[in-house]
Parts: sequence; C-alpha cells; structure tokens
Amino acid sequence: MLILLPAAGSSSRMRGGDKLLEPVGGVPLLRRQAAMAAALAPVLVTLPPDRPDRAAALAGLDVAIQTLRNAGEGMAASLRAGARAATGRALLVLPADMPDLDTSDLATLMAEAALAPDAILRGAGADGTPGHPVVIPPDLLAELRRLSGDTGARPLLARHADRLRLVPLPARHALTDLDTPEDWAAWRRANPDHS
Repeated sequence: MLILLPAAGSSSRMRGGDKLLEPVGGVPLLRRQAAMAAALAPVLVTLPPDRPDRAAALAGLDVAIQTLRNAGEGMAASLRAGARAATGRALLVLPADMPDLDTSDLATLMAEAALAPDAILRGAGADGTPGHPVVIPPDLLAELRRLSGDTGARPLLARHADRLRLVPLPARHALTDLDTPEDWAAWRRANPDHS
C-alpha cells in the first residue's frame, strides 16, 4: 500500500496563514501527518511549487515528495500523482488537514484493506457519517489517473458505490477538517493538549 498525503492546496480560506503548518503537538500538522503515515507504509506527499515552507516542514522524514506544476488544478492533480506512484498497490488517501486522525486509524483501514482488497474503504465518523481517509484498490488506479478538477475522487466513488464500505473510526477522527482560522481556534479550545 502507498499512502498519499495531498498537500498541494492553496490554504486560501486561512486568509494568509497555512493550515498545514499549524502546530499540532508542537510540530507542523503536515510533518505530523507525514511522520504518522511513514511509520506504517511508503508515503508520497504532493506539494505546490510556491510553498517552500511545506517542503521544509518535511525535512529529514522518509517520504517521497512530488512538486506539482499543475497544483492549481485542484485535488485531481494530487490523486493522479498518487495513482501513478502506487503502481499495483492500493492507495490510501490521507488528507493533510485532519489533525484528529492517528496511527491507529490508519492501521484500522490498512487491516480492513488486507481483508477486503477489492473494496473501496472510506473512514467514517462513529455515527456512520462518511469521511476520510479513503483506500482505493489497485484495479481502480487507472480511473484515478483520469480524474480532473477539484472534486477529488467523488466521481469514482459514485461509479463504484457497490464496492464502497464505510469503516467507522473513533469520535470525529474521520470528519474533523480544519480550513479556517476560526476552525483552528475552536479545535484548539476543545483540544488544549494538542496545541
């Protein structure tokens, strides 16, 4: 399995800040996510060409980094890069902006993928709400390589809904996605030990 950490977005809703460099547990979120993933499987991080601080945050980690010249296209550019790099392996897409996810969540998805290698697995909240990460089986990588735009893998998930299985993760681990300064402030108030 290859873990894709798509980190090529513009962080535009942070109004000048970079959500992927927000500190979580004393380290930038992007570094935390990459280190967590690298403890379990090979990792590819996609980056935009205009965010050198993101690359610097990954210094010294055992991860592959790909700078996307077409990062402005949206999520599909990262997904295509991950699909090309996975070459016959399942692809676990780990959003870089979800600080509640932890190593055990990734391990749960990876264990489920080993038991059901043909299924599309999608992390879900404890209440069953679909979220992330998502595991794409190897036979669907060719479709992933044909995606375009900023809709992510939604078209692929819709086409193969019969293969989709939700994997409940604790609390809101699969759902917490922080995009604005207000999101971060609220999360920090609720999680003072993670700052």
